[in-house]
Amino acid sequence: MRPAAASRKVYIITGISGAGKSQALKCFEDFGFSCIDNLPIALLDRFADLTARSRHLKRVALGMDIREGRFLAALPGILKRLKSRGVDHRTIFLDASDAVVIQRFSETRHRHPLGKKVDQAVRQERRALTPIKEIADQVIDTSAMTLGELKERLSETLGLTRAREMALNILSFGYKFGLPMDADIVLDVRFLPNPHYVSRLRRRTGLDPRVQRYILAQPMTRRFLEGVFEMVHGLLPYYIREGKSYLTIAVGCTGGHHRSVFVARHLAQKLRASGISIQEFHRDINH
Repeated sequence: MRPAAASRKVYIITGISGAGKSQALKCFEDFGFSCIDNLPIALLDRFADLTARSRHLKRVALGMDIREGRFLAALPGILKRLKSRGVDHRTIFLDASDAVVIQRFSETRHRHPLGKKVDQAVRQERRALTPIKEIADQVIDTSAMTLGELKERLSETLGLTRAREMALNILSFGYKFGLPMDADIVLDVRFLPNPHYVSRLRRRTGLDPRVQRYILAQPMTRRFLEGVFEMVHGLLPYYIREGKSYLTIAVGCTGGHHRSVFVARHLAQKLRASGISIQEFHRDINH
C-alpha cells in the first residue's frame, strides 16, 4: 500500500482515550508508516527536523494524547510553528461518545490515563483536548465503527490506491510436527487417500504430478477442493472488512509431504487465477 502522492508528511494521531488511537496507529503501520506512540511533545520540533533530513522517514505517524499531561497544552502552538517552517503535517482527532468510551474501558478493564473514575476522567480529558480538537484537520467519531471501517476511513484520508488488499499466505504442514502457531484457518486433509501407502509414490511429494493424479482420482477430492475454494474465496471480503491485514490458511496432513502439499498448491493456484495475490509455503515437505 502506498499513498497516491509520495509526499513527506507527518500525521499526528490524537483524541480521547478509548476512541481507537492505538488501533489507528496499527493501521498506519500496516500502510507502511513509521509509527511512534507517545513521543514527548518537547521533542516534536527536533523530530520534524530529523524527518526532513532522513531518507527513510518520509511517512510518519505520531501518537499523542492526555498522557503528556500539562505539556499537551503546548501542542497547538508547536504545530502552528511547524507549519510556518514548511513542515507538512496533518492532525487526526479520534473521538467517541462518553457511553461508548466508558463501555470500552469496562470491557478491557484498562485504567484511564488520568487515574480517576472513567466517567470523571473522560469529562476532564474532553476539556483538556478541546483546543486540539478545534484545530484538527479531521475528526473521526469511532462510536459505531468496527476496526475495518476505521481502517477504510484512514485509507481514504491517506489516498491509498489499494486500501482493500490483504497479505494472504497458504501453508502446508504435518500434524506429527505440530500445528502452525500463526494459522488463522486450519484445514485437516487426513481423510484424503494417502500416497504414503503407495510404494511408488512414498518418496515423492504433493508437488509431483503423479501424486496429484493419485489424490485427484477420488471423486470426494474434487468435491472437497471445490468447496474449500468457494469457502475461502467467499470469506476473504469479510476478513478485509474487519480490518485484518494478514491471513494464514494452514493445510495439514499426517507428515506434511503429500496431501497437504497438494491441496495447498491447488488452492493457491485457484486463488491466483481469481486475481488474489497469495504466498505459498510448505513447512514440512523436507522432513
